[in-house]
Parts: sequence; structure tokens; C-alpha cells
Amino acid sequence: MSDQRNSTIRTLRRLWPYVRPHRARMAVVLAATMLAMLCGLGIPLLTQRIVDGPIADKQTAVLPWLILGVLVLGLAEAGLFYIRRKIVARPAAEVEARMRFDLYQRLQRLPVAFHDRWQSGQLLSRATNDLTTVRRFVAFAVIFLIVNTLVVLIGLGIIASLSPQLVVVSLCGALPLIVISYFFEAKFKVVARRAQDQAGDLTTTVEESVLGIRVLKAFGRGPELSKRFLAQARDLRATELNKISILSALWSVLIILPELSMAGMLGVGAIGIVNGWMTVGTLIAAVAVSGYLRWPIDSIGWLLAETNQAASALERYWEVIDSPVTITSPASPAPLPSPLRGHVRFEGVRFAFDDGREVLAGVDLDLRPGETLALVGATGSGKTTLTALVPRLADVTGGRITIDGVDVRDLSLEDLRTAVGTAFEEPVLFSASVTENVGLGVQDVSEAEVREALRVARAEEFVDALPWGLATRIGEQGLSLSGGQRQRLALARAVVGKPAVLVLDDPLSALDVHTEAEVEAALRRVLRDVTALVVAHRPSTVQLADRVAMLADGKIAAIGSHRKLLEDNEEYRRLLSSMDEDLVEEEVAS
Repeated sequence: MSDQRNSTIRTLRRLWPYVRPHRARMAVVLAATMLAMLCGLGIPLLTQRIVDGPIADKQTAVLPWLILGVLVLGLAEAGLFYIRRKIVARPAAEVEARMRFDLYQRLQRLPVAFHDRWQSGQLLSRATNDLTTVRRFVAFAVIFLIVNTLVVLIGLGIIASLSPQLVVVSLCGALPLIVISYFFEAKFKVVARRAQDQAGDLTTTVEESVLGIRVLKAFGRGPELSKRFLAQARDLRATELNKISILSALWSVLIILPELSMAGMLGVGAIGIVNGWMTVGTLIAAVAVSGYLRWPIDSIGWLLAETNQAASALERYWEVIDSPVTITSPASPAPLPSPLRGHVRFEGVRFAFDDGREVLAGVDLDLRPGETLALVGATGSGKTTLTALVPRLADVTGGRITIDGVDVRDLSLEDLRTAVGTAFEEPVLFSASVTENVGLGVQDVSEAEVREALRVARAEEFVDALPWGLATRIGEQGLSLSGGQRQRLALARAVVGKPAVLVLDDPLSALDVHTEAEVEAALRRVLRDVTALVVAHRPSTVQLADRVAMLADGKIAAIGSHRKLLEDNEEYRRLLSSMDEDLVEEEVAS
């Protein structure tokens, strides 16, 4: 339990850099809260003066002033609590916003391999629910945990000054509460973390169901996903009920012990009044102070639970923040060669996943400036992995890739990804306008540049037919468009910045025959001016290339022109026959 407590403290301590810029405001909040509580503690002392003074002596001359004092303390307490709420909102919200921004920035910098491992719902849960928990901790729990602890100590000191006998009775109720809260705290943290993880799993299921709604409906799998969702929801409900049962047991103890303590104080005080060693005013003041301490004492257990919940949320947050960013710009990046010719070389390139599984085992390729090279291979041969290495979406684990003789790892990521345009097999569009989607990687892109890229991708006609043309907002994931339309917009995005190198991962896979012919014609114009590496799954795509490289067993098994490989390489003919048997037979015959 000691290790767990130290872990919690270390986790919470890491929050300080976010709170430090607001320490002046937080100090004011802490002071206002403390003063408000002290005003509340002052009221019982004035009550003692009223009972033991004007009431006992039947002298009412000073009574109005004492009553006014009670009123002033009450108003001051209310005003100070108002100030606390007013001031604390901004720093707490800014801490949450800053942490959310840092998390988003980290997610942008983390390698693709990280996102392949993590569920998007878990990341979303950390960016929303967990940081809301942290904001509550900063705005409320941490302040009152400090203030209430001090108020309890001051209150016990006041009771001790009024009557040593009564403070002993109070301690008999307060000390067990501290011990019990300590044990409940450790148990609650485990359950709180489980609930947060289960909420992340539930978020993932909802997100996947929404994004994949067409597939679920088409295959009639909605009921199956509903069962999974229901099972996850029940697990989360069970965990939340477990949390509630822990808190219920804690609250039962928190309520009964102060009641017993107060009953004991009344019994001891009554004896003292009867025997003459205590006044009525002293007993009333001590009981009133004890009553005022009721909430600070009761809240300590709940505040500790909130603290543990915040620590658990922070642990989940730091898990992402602490994940290593393995792909970064070098400290002193090399400049891009000028003019950039686009000469790309793969020299003994190897790549293995984190589990040690090697996909590329020594790839050597030389793409001459302005050349288009088609990359073919069986499913799982590593074609997509090889293309991802050029813009450093992943890094080689052996060998190197150069552009005009400069290792891509020596270039800044910004320069590299400006020089290399990429279009993926699965086109990803965002909830933004056509212009914003096409010009995603280009600063201050003009309408003329966007239209030129759309013409290249043969997308201008269907874009102009959209309700607001270039300004039309594409729905989430572009699902309001056809597969071919999405792929053409992704292709336009790859060429809009006029990169020297193009990496195209099967850019025509979702196009019909007519549209494919149009885009191929446009691509031929584009490919004349750039060096292109094109992953091909269709013979028609292969024919766009000057040369073809066949990838097998992690190496280049054959390279040459399409016609030469058809004539000389049986494995190549067999591979292409699986793409389009009629076309291969026709070409071999000719």
C-alpha cells in the first residue's frame, strides 16, 4: 500500500508544471477558501460569547454588536466562497485545455505503429473523460483536501482551548476516520482505474459501430455488436456499482462516527455543566464547532477518492504522453538539395516489427529522376511497408533510403514530407471543405492550385457538381462520396504541392473502368515530371510504369520493364494472372 501511495503522489506531482503558471490565482483561491472556513469557525465562538455573556448575565447592551458580528462573518463566508468559485474556474479550465492540447500534439507526433496498437476509443476517453476528472481535481478536490485538513486541525485546536475533555472525545471519532479513509482509498483507486479502462473500451465499440455502420447493416451484424456493447456496458455498470458500494460503506462510517462523537461530547458536557467545570456557552460552542467540522471530516474520504480517481486518470494520460516518439527530425537537419531531382535509392533496406517479425530483408532499388517504378508482390509481401518508409511513416531497421544522395533520416520531417507526396490505398478525408481536404499539406494553397490538382485527378467535374463546389463540406470519413470520388480527392491531395517524389499505394483500386482510364491519362502527365513509386494491384496500373519491381521474401526478386518480365519471368506472369488473366494472356500473345 505504501508503494501505491508513493505512486499516486508521484503521478499527482507531475501535474505541477501545468498548474505552476496559475499558482498566483490558485493561491488566492486557497486563501479565500481558508478564510471562508475560518469565518465559519468564528461563528460558534461568537455564539459562546452571546450565551455566556448577555444571555447568562441578562445584559443585552452588547448583544446587537455580537449578532452583527455573526451576520458579518456569515456574509464574509458566502462572499469568499463566491470569489473562490469565480477565480478557480479559469485556471482549472486552462489546465485542462493545455493538457488536452499537449495530448493531441503528442498523438500527432507518435509513430503510426503506436496508433496501430492503441484503440481510438481509449485515446478519446483519455482526451475527454479523464481530463474532465483532472479539471475537477484542480478546481475542487485539491483545494478542499488542503483546506479541510487544516480546518479540522484548527477546529480541534479550538475545541481543545474550550475544553480538553471535549477534544479527547472528538479525537476518538476523528482518528478512526483517518485510518478507515486510508484503507478505502487504496481499494477505490483500483476500481476507479478499471472503470476508466472499461469506459474507453465502450467508447471504442461505439466509434467503430458508427464508422462501420454500412458494413454492419450490409452483413446484418448489428445484433452481434449490440450484444458486445451490452456486455461491455454491463461490465462498466458492475464496476461503477462496485465503486458506489465502496463509497457507501465509507460514507456510512463517515456519518456514524461523528454522530457518536457528538453524542459523547453532549454527555461529557452535560456532566461538566452539572458539576460546574463547564459553562453552557462552552458546550454550545464546542458542539457547534464539532458540527461545523462535520463536513470537512466527512469530505476527507470522498476527497481522497476523488484524488485517487484523478491520479488514475493522470496515469492513463501519462501513458500516452510518455510513449516514445521514435520518428523525429534530426537536431541539425540537412537541407534539401536544390534543385531537387527526385533520385530515390533503397540501399539494403530492412524492416522488422516490434515483435521481431522481419518484412523486408535487404531491398535494393534505384529510382532514377522522373522514373515511375511499379511495385508488385503477393499479399503480405511488404509493399505498403516499403512505401511507408519513404516519407518516414515508419523507419528502416537496417540499410537506408536516400533522396538525391541525402538519407531521409537526415532531413527534417517537414522538408521530407513536402518533397514526397503520398496517396494511400484507403483514402482518408476529414470533416472539412473540398479545398481544405485537397490542400491539407500545403500552406496558403490557392484555388487555382486546388483546381489544377482536381483536374489531374479527374475530380473537378464531380466537385463542381457538389452543392457548394470547392466550399462543400465533406462528411466524416467522406462517406457521402463514392469510393472512386474519395480516391480521386486523395490523389489530388498528393499532387497539389507538386512534390518531387510521389508514393502511391494502389491509387486506382476503387475506380470503375471508365474513371480509371481518365485518371490514368491524367497520371501519365503527372508522372512525367516526378519520380514515382506506385504499388500496383492491377495490370493497368503496372503499365503506367517505366519499370516494374517484384517483391518476394522481403527482397526484390525481379526488376525490369513490364513486357520483359512477362516474357522472361514465370512467377511474374502468375502474379499478374491473378490480377487480370485475360489481359496477361493478350499481352503474352502479342
